[in-house]
Amino acid sequence: MEQTVEPEGFFSGRVHGPESIAGHGLRMEERRTSEVAAAIEKVRRRIDDACRAAGRDPGEVRLLLASKTQPPERILQALEAGVTLFGENRVQELVEKARALEGRPIEWHFIGHLQRNKIRRVLDFARVVQSVDRPALVDDLVRELEKRDARLRVFLQVNTSGEASKFGVRPEEAEALARHIASSGRLELEGLMTIALHAEDPEGARPCFRLLRAIRDDLRARGFGPLRELSMGMSGDLEVAIEEGATIVRVGTAAFGARAPA
Repeated sequence: MEQTVEPEGFFSGRVHGPESIAGHGLRMEERRTSEVAAAIEKVRRRIDDACRAAGRDPGEVRLLLASKTQPPERILQALEAGVTLFGENRVQELVEKARALEGRPIEWHFIGHLQRNKIRRVLDFARVVQSVDRPALVDDLVRELEKRDARLRVFLQVNTSGEASKFGVRPEEAEALARHIASSGRLELEGLMTIALHAEDPEGARPCFRLLRAIRDDLRARGFGPLRELSMGMSGDLEVAIEEGATIVRVGTAAFGARAPA
């Protein structure tokens, strides 16, 4: 029998194995699972359609579910639907969910702004940090990795919209930060990430995606390696992101529905 998992603090519910739920509770759980699976299937169809329209192989684009505010039960439902890549932008949520779902085949990415005093906890669970946006963060990551004699896969986050409310290095500073990462000895630069301009029309995000790809191509030409990953595009604009070269799309509401209040 699958064991019941008690998450710490943040969540009030439990993760139940199928054998532990009976009657109405089982039917409710099955319905929720079915809803999540159906939503994920719709997202996958959107990704496939966008790839075909852009002349790309759908296998080139991975789906990352942004699981902010989602309890472990919902993540398990997505896992059952075949998704293994999840992103968290709050350290406490990452820690609690990773502990609650320990042993599951999940690859956790940290996609939020990372403060230096929370690096140790992120490195305990995240396989990738997508939000490296400043030299000081590189230095702090390296110090912790040296203590562990470990390496870390990272993405360089670029602020392509120019909005003060968004994190990320300025486009003109991307090369200097990439050089700092490359010389760190502990960080493996796999690609770039951006949070595009939010617009009612998805086309409003296109300049952000196009700029990120141009920065990546320039860094490639300057010898920073293949930089295969472009993490860009969300629920409302993933088609445009794929057309502009996204290899990872970060989807939340299209898979889980509207977020519950934190």
